[in-house]
Amino acid sequence: MDNIKQTYIQLRTDIYAAIDASTLQALSKQQLELQLTAAIDLLIKQQDIHLPQITRTDFVQQLSAELIGLGPLQTLMEDDSITDIMVNGCDKVFIERNGLIELSNTTFIDEQQLQSIAKRIAAGIGRRVDEATPLCDARLKDGSRVNIVLPVLAIDGTAISIRKFREKSIRLNDLVGFGAMSEAMASVLMIAAHCRLNILISGSTGSGKTTLLNALTEYISENERIITIEDAAELRLQQPHVVRLETRTAGIENTGQIGQRELVINSLRMRPDRVIIGECRGSEAFEMLQAMNTGHDGSMSTLHANTPRDAISRVESMVMMSSSSLPIAAIRQMIVSATDLIIQVNRLHDGSRKVTSISEVMGLEGDKVVLEEIFAFKTEVQQQRDKVVGQFVTAGIMERSVLMEKARFFGLDTELSAIFRKIQ
Repeated sequence: MDNIKQTYIQLRTDIYAAIDASTLQALSKQQLELQLTAAIDLLIKQQDIHLPQITRTDFVQQLSAELIGLGPLQTLMEDDSITDIMVNGCDKVFIERNGLIELSNTTFIDEQQLQSIAKRIAAGIGRRVDEATPLCDARLKDGSRVNIVLPVLAIDGTAISIRKFREKSIRLNDLVGFGAMSEAMASVLMIAAHCRLNILISGSTGSGKTTLLNALTEYISENERIITIEDAAELRLQQPHVVRLETRTAGIENTGQIGQRELVINSLRMRPDRVIIGECRGSEAFEMLQAMNTGHDGSMSTLHANTPRDAISRVESMVMMSSSSLPIAAIRQMIVSATDLIIQVNRLHDGSRKVTSISEVMGLEGDKVVLEEIFAFKTEVQQQRDKVVGQFVTAGIMERSVLMEKARFFGLDTELSAIFRKIQ
């Protein structure tokens, strides 16, 4: 194996020395592979190297991927069973498949090759990553999210994290089939999205927040004007009247940055019916709550938190980033007035993703926000070693709930009541 690797490095060096980089853009992948095949055949003949045909073909594919693709990562990008790719230096490439992380067989020749691929990824999407700007967070042309960290910030070598884009949108019914929620939960969430409840989706990284948010947007009326705001555009709304806004990082001269807060403020001047923020993580939370409180019912967002109660605290902290002079009582009143539903999603230790709680924000009792849990995932006392065992349970819905009130307004209260009668 080491001899084959050394032969590849030798041929790669010779071809790189002879290749004209300016002509690569004009070649199709097929044309490039034909030229690489001819070059490799000539070099191994000149250097009297003996290689089987299958190895030659593999060399051609590797060189082609490195010259016009993502190098060693190209094969992983083309594997639909892989959802995340995590590069921790040139010799450790991890992947996530079916919710579980594993070490792949993919490696880079050296740190130089890895950095070259990282810089090409950034350049291909109009970004720059080098010693002066060692961080890059962006969206690839296929919709995948990528984050790059160069040394010296990444101590063990360049780190690349790619969250792959799914070609096919996942619907609520698909999530039921995956075991992420029950049929009753999906039906209730369909009604909640249609009836314009303000919804926060809470969860950890990789728990499926954006997937669930995207699934909920399917039940927004086609007659509504929707504005989406994201750091890296991932949402794929099917409605005809959607305006997609994306933040912009600072340029080479450290100017021109436009964050989510500015976009939220501007979106309220664009006559939206709903404002959807891909992920709320800072001072834009204040403007988001104001939007929810001023006639933009049905707005949605995601945030990082481990429980619905933690989600409330997280929103409080984010609002304080914007308005530190506001008393905590006023912030909590704003949260209670703006937020109707908190959906908690979690990735469990067996790799599965589940909606572990659907809670309604009922109001304030003194200085405490009152949450009423409608659905929850309860684990069994006896657990299997590699699989989480549990069931989705419900305490029913209260007549004074906002969900029931809005369902009446939209003529869906009978349907909502029937869901709970069926499972109780």
